[in-house]
Amino acid sequence: MRNRCIACQNRIIDFDYKDPGLSRYLSPWGRIRTRKETRLCAKHQRNLAQAIKRARYLALLPYTNK
Repeated sequence: MRNRCIACQNRIIDFDYKDPGLSRYLSPWGRIRTRKETRLCAKHQRNLAQAIKRARYLALLPYTNK
């Protein structure tokens, strides 16, 4: 059985940079988790990374946690 993208399964169109739940896609050190860890397809992983970078730029998420 193939591992499916969880965003595709839940029909998530795009990640919102204002969503406080984006922090679950960050490691304890504040780095963006890999596709293997997030179980996202390449398209959604790019959208997620862009949303996290926007949130960091606007100081909604920290660049580092430690």
